[in-house]
Amino acid sequence: MSPNLTPPVRWIRGLAFAAISVLIFSGWFVVTRFTVTHQLRIWDVTALRFGAGAILLAPVLFKQRLSAGAWLEGLLYSVLWGAPFVLLVATGLKLTTAAQASSIVPALMPVMTGLISWYLTKQRPAGSTIGSYLAILMGLVALVASRPETDGAIDTLGYGALVLAALTWAVYSVRFRTSELSALQSAALICFWSAVVFIPVYVGWDLSRLDQASTNEIVFQFVYQGVFMSGVALFAYNRAVAVLGSGAASAMMALVPVLATLLAVPVLGEVPSLLGVAAIIIISLGVLIAARRPFPVAIIKRAK
Repeated sequence: MSPNLTPPVRWIRGLAFAAISVLIFSGWFVVTRFTVTHQLRIWDVTALRFGAGAILLAPVLFKQRLSAGAWLEGLLYSVLWGAPFVLLVATGLKLTTAAQASSIVPALMPVMTGLISWYLTKQRPAGSTIGSYLAILMGLVALVASRPETDGAIDTLGYGALVLAALTWAVYSVRFRTSELSALQSAALICFWSAVVFIPVYVGWDLSRLDQASTNEIVFQFVYQGVFMSGVALFAYNRAVAVLGSGAASAMMALVPVLATLLAVPVLGEVPSLLGVAAIIIISLGVLIAARRPFPVAIIKRAK
């Protein structure tokens, strides 16, 4: 992005990139929840996402000469926001609901991002920022409490997987802000390393259930998981982080629960309780406050 752009124009473009990633992520929670509760499994979703993404973004890696340090940095990113992240979220989606998973991960992530930045910079965030984090946490507690009203149980494994996914995403967001890699290079490396590590395991352990799914579903998942999520969404989110900062960009992602919950009603038949709706509103208010006052960016020194 051109350095000559005025701050308001840069902010608008950053918000546009964030909006694109929010829209795609919202649909992803619903699409993945539908998939892992029907013919395909968690392993299939991961293989389709990063297999397709690696193929799509391969030219980015092989037309440019990346240093050994860049490849290693990409490997770290793939651990934080690659196959392990998708497996954690998919596990949470299978054991909870689309509304629950899409609320916990994107909403808890900016809180963790702020705490990590606070620890690294030793700079206390503004009072309104701390208030926004408390609002998000209160909303999440209410959201979890609303689960027994609909399903009658709370799955600790599912919630634990979602919390861990939020943590790895937060670390990635803070780390990428100081990266020398471009948004597209980061997305390409995440897909490449995830495919290199996961696909052999997927094939060798015979984890595939693609033969039990229809051609239409496989094509749809290939496009959504591989093209939209691994390509467009990753690139858009990275650009949002680069322009807005990790605090504001991650806070914007907490708007995902609203759209995902609305989509889950007609697609999955998951109607949230009144407490669940109130919780999502509280989370959204916290997000709006956090997005208005982005937290200072942490400076992380990379190993030479």
